Amino acid sequence: MDGGGTVDTQAQDRATADGMPLTGEPLALELVNTTFVRGGVRGVLVDALRTPEDLGDWLAARAPLFSEPLRAELARAAVTGGQVARFRELREALRDLAAALVAGERPADAPVALLNSSARLAVSWPEFEPGPGGPARVVTRWSEPDPLLAALGEVAAAGVGLLAGEAAEQVRACPAPGCILYFVKSHGRREWCTVGCGNRVRVARHSRRLKGDPA
Repeated sequence: MDGGGTVDTQAQDRATADGMPLTGEPLALELVNTTFVRGGVRGVLVDALRTPEDLGDWLAARAPLFSEPLRAELARAAVTGGQVARFRELREALRDLAAALVAGERPADAPVALLNSSARLAVSWPEFEPGPGGPARVVTRWSEPDPLLAALGEVAAAGVGLLAGEAAEQVRACPAPGCILYFVKSHGRREWCTVGCGNRVRVARHSRRLKGDPA
């Protein structure tokens, strides 16, 4: 399981794609953050993309982050286990690349290759389509006929743009003990992925001070 830790199946059953502890991040990090720890340092690892239903819910909740032509295709598409596996594979690659970025290290070749090959699935172009007895319209075609894999491509392409773009220097790994989430530092005072993580750290610091621990 990517993200590390022991998986608790009951905690997994309580996690849904609409119940992420952190949302509102760029599309690539939204995928990375579908693995998270519930409960802090002694918490359990939750994977919210285990089933086709999970992936369908995740895509539906994030439809505005995808290109407009693809949204309609995704609304009609049925998700399969194979597609879930592809998204999980991309998630692991994006997590590895984000970790390398935050650490200031050169990324490994394997996740780079997977990200690049996945991004090619997003290739699309407009086509002229005459209407039956009416005006012509513009339709979008994709190099990848499977809309779920085209969506995978858009996530990967978004990952390329994030990890190699102007916002790359603002990508952070949450420093709260036990947290494995990533976020973009959206303002100068943001230190944690969520208010919850920040509060948990402050409570722990206060407890240590009361015990006379200077750490």
